[in-house]
Amino acid sequence: MMTDPIADMLTRIRNALQIERPYVDIPASKIKVAIAGALQREGYIWDFEQIENSPQNILRVNLKYGPNGERVIQKIYRESKPGRRNYQDLRSMPEVLQGLGVSILSTSKGVLSNREAKQQGVGGELLCTIW
Repeated sequence: MMTDPIADMLTRIRNALQIERPYVDIPASKIKVAIAGALQREGYIWDFEQIENSPQNILRVNLKYGPNGERVIQKIYRESKPGRRNYQDLRSMPEVLQGLGVSILSTSKGVLSNREAKQQGVGGELLCTIW
C-alpha cells in the first residue's frame, strides 16, 4: 500500500532525470495524468501517454533535456503531504524563483500551474514545486 502516490511520481521523475532516462513509467491515475498535463503546458516535459495494461494503466512521461543534455527540471519536490496539507489562496500564492519556476496546484477548476491559477483567479492545494 502506497500512502502518497504523488510523491512516488515525483521521486520516479527525479530518479529518471538523475540517470538521464528518455522516459519514465508511472502507475497511472487521474491526478497523475493531470499533473503531467500541467508539466507539459509549462514546458518541463515533452509529452506523456497512457498505456493500457491489465492490472493498472501506465503513464509514460517523456522527459525533456536541453541541447547539451542539461536537465530542464533542476528541482522537483512535494509541498503538500498527507500529514500536512498546504492550501494557498490567490493572494498568498508564492512565486517560485521570482517566476523562473512553477508550482502545481489542485484547484476547483482542475490541476493548474500557479500562473494558470492566477489568470483564472483560483487558489487550491499546493501539490509540488518545480524549477
